[in-house]
Amino acid sequence: MPELVSSPVVLLVWVVLGYLAGSVPFGIVFARVFGLGDLRKIGSGNIGATNVLRTGNKLAAALTLVMDSGKGAFVTLAALGLAGADAAQGAALASFVGHCFPVWLGFRGGKGVATFLGILLALAWPVGLAACASWLVAAGLSRISSVGALGAAALGPVWAVVLGREDLAVLTVVLAALVFWRHGENLVRLRAGTEPRIGSRR
Repeated sequence: MPELVSSPVVLLVWVVLGYLAGSVPFGIVFARVFGLGDLRKIGSGNIGATNVLRTGNKLAAALTLVMDSGKGAFVTLAALGLAGADAAQGAALASFVGHCFPVWLGFRGGKGVATFLGILLALAWPVGLAACASWLVAAGLSRISSVGALGAAALGPVWAVVLGREDLAVLTVVLAALVFWRHGENLVRLRAGTEPRIGSRR
């Protein structure tokens, strides 16, 4: 079966769809559904699963994790099946940007870790599983979510190359760089030894 080749217009359409899918703030949605209040005024103010967990509601946090990763995976898989690999990578990157900078929230979104992992699972599940395992090991040893996130991001491009998906190397490097950028405050706290541990309420 020949590989699908997307026109610039088709690529643009999938980039827009990717952004819109990624910009759905599931953390805020589930916080409201479960009566947890405005997530932006809780803990770190972040809209991701880690901050939802700080409310003490593990179900809401788990649902946020699944949906934040799922939205990136879904639009990436849809683009891959309907328009080809280039469209899939464009939609993937756009969904990550949408999560981090959602227009609905004044471009103040999350840090993109769950979406990053969902994207990798959709594009190449062995790479995604390796990145998830990296998160689990780093977070498990440190008991700090951001350490897991940074570990998974740093190793994502490495896993792509090691597992024979060099075609994803550029995308994974870009996504990893964005993850590190979004974790700038976490890096400062890690150096100061004040980064909260998993399950703590700030």
